[in-house]
Amino acid sequence: MSSDASGDTTILSWGLVLLLTVDNPHEVVNPLRLGMRVERTPEPCIMVIAGASGDLCYRKLLPALFGLARSRHLPTGFTILGLARTDMSDDAFRQSTKEALEKEGEDVSGPLWESFAKGLFYQPADYSDPGSFTALGKRLVELDAVRGTCGNRMFYLAVPPSAFSTIINGLGKAGLSRDAFDPSAGDADAKALQGWVRIIIEKPFGRSLASARALQRDVGRAFREDQVYRIDHYLGKETVQNVLALRFANLLFEPVWNRRYIDHVQITVAESLGVEKRGAYYEESGALRDMIQNHLMQVLSIVAMEPPASFKANPVRDETVKLVRAIRPFDAESARTSAVRGQYGRGWVHVTAVPGYREETGVAADSPTETFAAVKLTIDNWRWAGVPFYVRSGKRLSHKLSEVAISFRKLPHLLFADGPQSDVEDNALVIRIQPDEGISLRFEAKLPGPHMILRPVRMDMHYGTAFGGPTTDGYGRLILDALLGDGTLFPRYDWVEASWTLFAPVQEAWKNERPQNFANYEAGTWGPAEARQLLEQDGRRWRRF
Repeated sequence: MSSDASGDTTILSWGLVLLLTVDNPHEVVNPLRLGMRVERTPEPCIMVIAGASGDLCYRKLLPALFGLARSRHLPTGFTILGLARTDMSDDAFRQSTKEALEKEGEDVSGPLWESFAKGLFYQPADYSDPGSFTALGKRLVELDAVRGTCGNRMFYLAVPPSAFSTIINGLGKAGLSRDAFDPSAGDADAKALQGWVRIIIEKPFGRSLASARALQRDVGRAFREDQVYRIDHYLGKETVQNVLALRFANLLFEPVWNRRYIDHVQITVAESLGVEKRGAYYEESGALRDMIQNHLMQVLSIVAMEPPASFKANPVRDETVKLVRAIRPFDAESARTSAVRGQYGRGWVHVTAVPGYREETGVAADSPTETFAAVKLTIDNWRWAGVPFYVRSGKRLSHKLSEVAISFRKLPHLLFADGPQSDVEDNALVIRIQPDEGISLRFEAKLPGPHMILRPVRMDMHYGTAFGGPTTDGYGRLILDALLGDGTLFPRYDWVEASWTLFAPVQEAWKNERPQNFANYEAGTWGPAEARQLLEQDGRRWRRF
């Protein structure tokens, strides 16, 4: 931070300080006075949503886009073209969108909805039929003329992963993946003659190292890497982004963000829900693929990466790739001793009896699929040598929780010798991703009274209190970034391949060695005993909640 002569505090660029106090969170403040970057508006374009009749589109994408329209982040002429196998007219798509937004609590009775609805269109398609992509091309040209979208197109693959390659190949063969950038110009910022083309691909990008490479070959035949946006909605969460702000916009933290002061780091994403009606999908996934290889590794990359040269896409992504490549590879022994899997059995969650995983719809009676995974990762570089990173994720745990906990080293010498040293807890910085989004710092303080008695206290920042409202789920922010051509929060393929390469030995070990004790944790607990032992063998323990 910096202050001018009048005492006004300026927040540089996108930075957010930990102990920021907003006297009146509802006050309208000129962003220029705060030193922030002025918001940009994307160019007019058509967003083609493949899978427009599906749950992801109606529950997440359309509400996110409507939210961007409400906050005036979408340009005049912005157009949504739904694409799916379901036979539907433009009007039917508008009506189903309206009903979906109403279900999410949106007001669809005023001029905002009327303006948004005018930009909604629908095109039936069979992804395996080349004629569908020819018809799509003709429809796009027609909409360009009517809506003034200048040939700018964003494709969003909101479909099952099995359909990714089929659609990508169809777009490529129909010539719909090519934009009008002049490759000979050699300038990434060159102006398009007829418009740009980009594609957003949902996770997971592959199910293994081999399948990720196969998918990338299909993507590379149709699109350039700078056209591709691999979305991970976790990176759109304000609390995840603020790890960057916490580290690089505050002088306070970066000097102690290393092996000299930090003992270990824990990253937890816990869900109290089971697989619900997604048992058949989850049977093909599991906790390692579904959460750890992408979501949690993205969070870890931001927590542990080196400072980038600038807050631009490639410098930031360069550092996250370096970080993943610096993690010590698993071998046959460490895949057994440093990786734990579990599966929930019957139990109680929030005073409700719940079934075990093998009793869920679509799940095999002897399923070996893990619903819990925990790994110990070691980063072999100068900053983090000797600092273990413990990462865990699971379903049907005690309650819903996502957080990063940085535990600092023990005191080298206890000055207050009259009290037992065991009473002094280690300092900890906890970044709560959800729920109760915020950041807290735990430190020791003297208990009031005549004696030097220490007790741990917390200094808290709550997003809802500090900024007057809840945080978003991430989709809106990431879609807006993609429309602007900003890839900072989207993993490049080299990051994806590095992450799959890291976990390939664990996947192989788990595939070849069938678990003997599933189900090995009761629903409503914090996972199997082996997860506790993963830390206890190092003289540590998971955080208690």
